[in-house]
Amino acid sequence: MREKILSVLEDYDKDNIHIGTIGSHSALNIFKGAKEEGFSTVCICREREKKVYENFGVVDKFVIISDYAELLEEEIQDNLRQLNTILIPHGSFNAYIGKFDSLLLPMFGNRELMIWETDRDKQREWLERSGVRMPKKFSSPEEIKGLAIVKYPGAKGGKGYFIVSSPDEFYEISEEMVKKGLIREKDVKNAEIQEYILGANIYFSFFYSPVYGRIELIAVDRRYESTADALGKVPAKEQIRVNINPTYTVVGNFPVVLRESLLVQAFEAAESIVEVSKEIAYPGMVGAFCIESIFDENATMYVFEISARIVAGTNVGIPTSPYSYILFGENMYMGRRIAREIRLAIEKDMLAELIY
Repeated sequence: MREKILSVLEDYDKDNIHIGTIGSHSALNIFKGAKEEGFSTVCICREREKKVYENFGVVDKFVIISDYAELLEEEIQDNLRQLNTILIPHGSFNAYIGKFDSLLLPMFGNRELMIWETDRDKQREWLERSGVRMPKKFSSPEEIKGLAIVKYPGAKGGKGYFIVSSPDEFYEISEEMVKKGLIREKDVKNAEIQEYILGANIYFSFFYSPVYGRIELIAVDRRYESTADALGKVPAKEQIRVNINPTYTVVGNFPVVLRESLLVQAFEAAESIVEVSKEIAYPGMVGAFCIESIFDENATMYVFEISARIVAGTNVGIPTSPYSYILFGENMYMGRRIAREIRLAIEKDMLAELIY
């Protein structure tokens, strides 16, 4: 597979590269960064979303589709190859595309690690081999003792997630979520049930640079989660009376500056995760990745998920975050950091090392 991709890349005009992505998730971030680093941009989107990217003026060319899966069609891919397009994957690629073996376009990052990300068992193996501290996993609802959070495969942005404290509650709330259309019956069977760690959720957006051979902390954020964050506006007696079962659909993000003494835990986790990535999917991590964590009352860090690509939380870092500014001494955010890496790799004849 990689040989085919590199063959496509070999035919590209390196002086006329387009940076492309699907018009959703973190596309504005990606396109703005590409423009600031001197690249032309191409947006693959539906007609309805086109107005967003036209409004912000960050797209040079549009490829209009009616469904995201059309990106797998040969005609669309050939069009993008003619533009010398390098795709930047984000959460919508996992949620709506998935079949990376049919995507014969150069993609920034490691597509094999994105498959590990979306498979809950593979992801847990990756994290366990990295030696990071993790919440306990319950293999079936009957094992639930104490607070647990129920999650589903893929990049769903927290949609349909819920908290339970017993097997009976799991089945009761699952049925309710299915009726509401938040999840499907098959999602219930494929659910991952994790111990719920009470603490502060912190999301670290790192970048692994093959050009510099280093791990960089670009931004830190936390999520604004639909009904879960709305509960504070509803008196406790009313919550009980109407039997509110909150879910965790992400609607936005907030920037966070962490206590400096806690950063070492994040860097240690990032280092071990990158090292193991080299063992499970050659050549390992490339570019953006996010470590999703919780800090408990003792300020101990637990890692509960990893994303092997840019996450939407990096949008809070535009035009810069304290961490990226300290590192670069200029405005730097994830979309621009990706484009900077591509530009440097072209200059150093290292572009093939970024494409998998």
